[in-house]
Amino acid sequence: MARMSSFPPPEPSPNDRFSDVPGIVVGHAHDTGVRSGTTVIVPDAPVIMAVDVRGGGPCTRETEALSPHNLVERVHALVLSGGSAFGLAACDGVSDGLRAMGRGFAVGPVHVPIVPGAIVFDLL
Repeated sequence: MARMSSFPPPEPSPNDRFSDVPGIVVGHAHDTGVRSGTTVIVPDAPVIMAVDVRGGGPCTRETEALSPHNLVERVHALVLSGGSAFGLAACDGVSDGLRAMGRGFAVGPVHVPIVPGAIVFDLL
């Protein structure tokens, strides 16, 4: 049975990219020598995010914090990286940069950016 929606489907963005969405900044860096890279998605304001982790060897950071029963309600960035477990270090750099800009979850006088990340195994 077909599902009907009262809302029309969204129009495709000009280039069909994350960066076409207002309020989202996307950065990417890669190394052709090792054939790996990192993409960072940073919203202008913290956003609600969810995750579904699957696979026999998942490698993630702060994804459990996204569960609805936990304290974290919104995130400040998302990191998707190659580099196997080494790629998780990209989250540290993003967290440091956001903290330097005063962005993050306020814990007293300190701001703690919530930056979940997921990586793929691409070392071979």
